[in-house]
Amino acid sequence: MENIRIKSGGNVMSNLMTNWSNNIKKEWKWFVDSRFGMFIHWGLYALPARHEWVKSRECISDEEYQRYFDYFNPDMYDAKSWAKAAKNAGMKYFVITTKHHEGFCLWDSEYTDYKVTNTPYGKDLLKSIVEAFREEGLRVGFYYSLLDWHHPEFSVDRFHPMGNNKEFREKNKDRDIRKYSEYLHAQVRELLTKFGRIDYIFFDFSYPGEDGKGRDDWQSERLLKMVRQLQPHILINDRLDLNDVPGGWDIKTPEQFMVRERVEVEGKPVLWETCQTFSGSWGYHRDESSWKSVKQLVQILIDTVSKSGNLLLNVGPTARGEFEQRALDRLSDIGKWMKHHSRSIYGCTQAPEEFKAPQDCRLTYNPETNRLYVHLFTWPFKELHLDGLAGKVNYAQLLNDASEIKFSKPPQYEHVGTNKNACKDTVTLQLPVQKPEGTVPVIELFLK
Repeated sequence: MENIRIKSGGNVMSNLMTNWSNNIKKEWKWFVDSRFGMFIHWGLYALPARHEWVKSRECISDEEYQRYFDYFNPDMYDAKSWAKAAKNAGMKYFVITTKHHEGFCLWDSEYTDYKVTNTPYGKDLLKSIVEAFREEGLRVGFYYSLLDWHHPEFSVDRFHPMGNNKEFREKNKDRDIRKYSEYLHAQVRELLTKFGRIDYIFFDFSYPGEDGKGRDDWQSERLLKMVRQLQPHILINDRLDLNDVPGGWDIKTPEQFMVRERVEVEGKPVLWETCQTFSGSWGYHRDESSWKSVKQLVQILIDTVSKSGNLLLNVGPTARGEFEQRALDRLSDIGKWMKHHSRSIYGCTQAPEEFKAPQDCRLTYNPETNRLYVHLFTWPFKELHLDGLAGKVNYAQLLNDASEIKFSKPPQYEHVGTNKNACKDTVTLQLPVQKPEGTVPVIELFLK
């Protein structure tokens, strides 16, 4: 794996522009400007409703798993309501699982019978999803699983549902992964030629080594070449096992954890996105209860943008085709915050190094408008001290209502030993005693 480093600091404006000109296509500026997208994990696993890896975790055979295919009928499905929920939450793009590890396809693929059009529902789901989200102005992303536990030529490995079944392994030892890779390539070609412009493709995932699969199994370099030929503008994630190949990926995708600092590769900042769930499952999980609060979710978004990244937040629809109420409530509340604070998210990046975030705060910066945003995770008493900003601020206001925030040089409290020199580059904001309404208050600074 290449030398990946997570780094804060550095002159972000110059670093970002240098990296942009060298590595980032103009066609990808939409991604940086968007900062917030929706991930959708939907498949047959919505019926058992106990995690999208249920087939592997519970070692379920194809014959047993077939009942979910036989009863898949999302009669409450309404793609337009999904798209509106995403837009109202402030999301600018989406990524949908066209096929997850179980092998079930949401579109009418000509290369398999294991697809939605052969279920009781009987209609192509992907087409209506793409159309609905496009109508709401969201960019289109496709997730495609490199794994396929249903395909007869997908060789049994450590993640396969029958991986611990010695008899099954012996019986299926002659499976030909090359034949499977041809199927994989044919389906990706289908996805990239039948649904118009696709802005982002998220492959998932490689696990090279003993009893695993990597670039040779997927024929990753050939796959990559095909994708770039079909949709030259497209963003490709980093899970094809091509991290050491020039142009083998466009975006880093840390999953289910928060990076401590900006993502860099070989000392240079790169495009990156963290994908996160509301709870501990990607697919619909009826009994999962470790759901994050709205405040946690908003703070995750802010923290990610403060490190120059994007947040892809996942929803797992039910087997009847709805976003469950827990998800809808959170999306609605995130949208309420975004309505008044999206200026601190869209088009923003990590602040220049000379601007230091106070305790329990995060900074985002918009280089085009030259505005700095202070996100207050906790509300201080009366004063907030900002180092590195003396003489650099023209005006300050609360973002939620554009009410003025007065500022000055910090007072010198010599009786408690304040170091005057330490305060010479500091600006002190005079805050109201009461915390403003909203999940996370934001102060907008108009810089000189």
